[in-house]
Amino acid sequence: MNVPFDIYRESNQLRRRARSLIPGGCHTYAKGDDQYPVLSPGFIERGLGCHVWDVDGNEYVEYGMGNRAVSLGHAYEPVLAAVRETLVSGSNFTRPARIEVDCAEAFLASVPTAEMVKFCSDGSDATSGALKLARAYTDRDLVARCADHPFFSTDDWFIGTTAMDAGIPEQVKALTLQFPYGDIAAAAELFDRYPNRIAAFILEPARTDDPPAGYLQALQQLCHENGALLIFDETITGFRWHANGAQALYGVVPDLSIFGKAMSNGFSVSALAGKREYMRLGGLEHTDKPRVFLLSTTHGAETHALAAAIATMRTYQTEPVVEHFARQGRRLRKGIGEAIERHGLTPFVKVVGRDCCLFYSALDPEGRPSQAFRSLLLQETIKRGVLAPSLVVSYAHGDEDIDRTIDAFDGALSVYAKAISDGVENFLVGRPSDVVFRRFNTIRY
Repeated sequence: MNVPFDIYRESNQLRRRARSLIPGGCHTYAKGDDQYPVLSPGFIERGLGCHVWDVDGNEYVEYGMGNRAVSLGHAYEPVLAAVRETLVSGSNFTRPARIEVDCAEAFLASVPTAEMVKFCSDGSDATSGALKLARAYTDRDLVARCADHPFFSTDDWFIGTTAMDAGIPEQVKALTLQFPYGDIAAAAELFDRYPNRIAAFILEPARTDDPPAGYLQALQQLCHENGALLIFDETITGFRWHANGAQALYGVVPDLSIFGKAMSNGFSVSALAGKREYMRLGGLEHTDKPRVFLLSTTHGAETHALAAAIATMRTYQTEPVVEHFARQGRRLRKGIGEAIERHGLTPFVKVVGRDCCLFYSALDPEGRPSQAFRSLLLQETIKRGVLAPSLVVSYAHGDEDIDRTIDAFDGALSVYAKAISDGVENFLVGRPSDVVFRRFNTIRY
């Protein structure tokens, strides 16, 4: 299918304006032009359900849904109704609003493994707050983060462990250790190497596959035996793996945990939750330990966002949202998998992850991960009306949307197969996309 450049005329004009005004052209690295092929929509105008329209009027079935934040669908009416009702009374006051207590009660009912919760507007602040609590409680400086999980925070403790570490002091980088997921011996070795120095281990409970049998339980025991806290980052898994969090699914109660993304259907709410023993250090009642300056943000508890969170969490409790994620993910995996096999691409394209949170990998003729082939697959699915940087479904993805997506991948994979034999450069328009965490830019986007 031959798609002319002028189908994105308005997007391309906005790209030029954005780059002159905003570093990177947008406010979230994962949404940047370097993450997409040249032939792609640059800006989205509106969304409804699992469909979006770009500024040029092109319509797409969308996946990823705001980097997994829009779990129920764009403009989901019960959430919008709660937001409208709350907004008319104002959104931010000099003292707390009643809804802050209501939302805390709703959250702790949804995540009964936690005893206290504090809200903020993004996951980065919440993860950093968790580590601050752990350091304050243990009086230790080192923290260990899972090296196999791609993102925890915009703060220096995490970014200093990536290739994009410019501007971060070496002393700060040295305070964060790394460990591989699923390897309890490697975690034990860190405690042996740094005795009485590690405050906490932080990881996602799972990412692509379920954890090895007993791993999370063993890691929890190892942390406690060595005086460290176990922190689960459930920004992605929370309300997607299970309505009560992946910690409920796997039967492990972390000391602290972080929730976000799917908890408020795209509105800015994240949560740091955990055992009262640790969370109280950010409060007013204790006298036995120093106070911890914990998550104090002007916009951390805006009333309309908390109303969205309550409505979203209520939907998880009353409707089969998590079951829908799994069902539609299974249909997607099966249909795309059959198309991959039909085009002889089993060694080169793979659908991975839990059904509720699927990804795909794109490999070159030598079986190596390839940004060029990933860009080609994105380019060709976008041509066919599907915007799928991932395959993460929402409650709004119906059977017709899944079928349309499978058809789009079927067509895109026919081009992919030709590129395997004839060279990707003969089919990809322009430069390939790139990884976010790179030390230098090698291409001008």
